[in-house]
Order: sequence, then structure tokens, then C-alpha cells
Amino acid sequence: MKNTGTLKVILPTDREIVLTRVFDAPRRMIYDAWTKPELLKRWFGPRGWSLVVCEVDPRVGGKWRFVLRGPNGKEMGMSGVYRELVPPERDVHTESSDDFPGESVVTGVLVEDGGKTTMTATILYQSREVRDAVIKSGIEYGAAETYDKLAEMLV
Repeated sequence: MKNTGTLKVILPTDREIVLTRVFDAPRRMIYDAWTKPELLKRWFGPRGWSLVVCEVDPRVGGKWRFVLRGPNGKEMGMSGVYRELVPPERDVHTESSDDFPGESVVTGVLVEDGGKTTMTATILYQSREVRDAVIKSGIEYGAAETYDKLAEMLV
């Protein structure tokens, strides 16, 4: 996995990761890709991984569950609850990973300008230790490949 330079990753506080990416598409298309299972299955996960479980109930209080399967058969699961949905500009949800303790809060914001959309995803972890473990696991590279796949699907 690699970051081709299209994904900017910053650590603004000791509990946050902020991912920023510009897509050559209107924000409605990206928002739909975040919330529709038939689209999520086409792009979510790094190259070589498939989304084998994709359950979403995109409404405030609705739950979601994803399981990714890697080329070696390893599975990685995550789930959460939608806290705020403002189509097509904002999505706030919790996220719990099967592999890391605790729950994070993910705030996704889409800003459209001239047919291009800047996506900013701010992930707030319960502690610096959990955030650092997620960084060490390679989130930058997996997320970069995942968003590259989304960009390819939007063409």
C-alpha cells in the first residue's frame, strides 16, 4: 500500500488524524459513494481488499458495519452509528474497529468548488495511544489507496 501524494494527512492534536483529498467530482457523487452499499462495494478498502460485509442505515441513530477481506484472507471489521447526516455536505459517525480498542468519532465534510470537491475527514480517538496505534497500522496508506479507488470510480 502507498500514498501516491493525493491524500494529505495531518495530526492537529494528540488525539486526531485529519485526512484531506480533492476529487474531480461534485460532492453529491462522493456523498452517495459514502452512503450507498452498491457504490461502497466498488471502492471501499485498499487495492486487493474486498468489502464482504456492507450494512448501512444512513440516518441519525442508524448503524453501519463493514468487513474487509484481504488478498491473504485476513478480515478487518468496523462498525458504528451515524450521529449527524447533512446530505451532501456532512457525515458524522462513530467508528469501532475489531482490531483496536475504543471508539472514534469521524467527521466527514465535503466542500464543492467549480465541480471539484475537497473531502476532509477528521478522526477523533479516545487517546493518543489509540491514535498512534492506528497510525502505526498504516492508515495513511490504506486510506490513500481507498480514496484513489473512489476517485477512479467517480470518473
